Amino acid sequence: MTKRNHGRDIHGILLLDKRLGVSSNRALQEVKRLYNANKAGHTGSLDPLATGLLPICLGAATKISGLMLNDHKRYQVSIQLGIATDTGDLEGNVIATKPVPALTDADLQAVLKRFTGAIEQIPPMYSALKQNGKKLYELARAGRTVERAARSITIFEINCLKYHEDTLELEVHCSKGTYIRTLSEDIGQALGTCATVKALRRINTGGFRIEQAISYDDLANLNEQALLGKLLAVDAPLSALPAVNLNTQEAASVKQGQQLKLNNEVQGTVRMYCANEFLGLGEMRLDGKLAPKKIFCLTS
Repeated sequence: MTKRNHGRDIHGILLLDKRLGVSSNRALQEVKRLYNANKAGHTGSLDPLATGLLPICLGAATKISGLMLNDHKRYQVSIQLGIATDTGDLEGNVIATKPVPALTDADLQAVLKRFTGAIEQIPPMYSALKQNGKKLYELARAGRTVERAARSITIFEINCLKYHEDTLELEVHCSKGTYIRTLSEDIGQALGTCATVKALRRINTGGFRIEQAISYDDLANLNEQALLGKLLAVDAPLSALPAVNLNTQEAASVKQGQQLKLNNEVQGTVRMYCANEFLGLGEMRLDGKLAPKKIFCLTS
């Protein structure tokens, strides 16, 4: 029996400003229902405590959502010093308290510098990473703690926005796989105390900025035409990749999965177009052949 799709074929990317208190999956489902889309996915979870930029891919755009997971991200985080929780944020249970030492600007800058660049980070127990088929947060909720291997991440930049008494506000530009809760805890420990996240907001991911995003409440007040107008093109996140333009015959061939011999000096992953229509992603090989990788059938 053929599986039936429910909803409309809508293709594009919505930049959502996720509100406080909802999971990324709930935010995704709300947008999917609002557009009555038959297929949707997001590009990297935000905890319910976190707000900010959550790109949601509809239709064919879900084919590139995995690529967007690799994007660098920028966050603003408010850190409560002197308190540690089991989840790494204020939604958890307090497990330790410690006095906050007097800190100078020089103290702060010296510690933040230690966390800039390539560093090792141990993922938190309250995360969606899996071990032996179980998500870590499921084990944590059952009262279990397991060993986790450290992972290499990169912190490109940390700026101190504000420090007042026991609250530290930072802006962090980081690579994929960075856990801001763990980073906050580690910074607190390096400052001679403990720490947990009070508030977290994602303000950039890849080439997208929070200023481009829209809240769900504002989205829900739009008519259908305005809703569609909020969608970015499927290829919007791919602008850094070189483009290859094909004629009608060549386009028909790549849509059939056939390789083409092209006179093109570009190598690696490319965007494929025909008369301004985005066809998908291909790979330009050393032998000069274009091999289609992902085909996007946006029109009949």
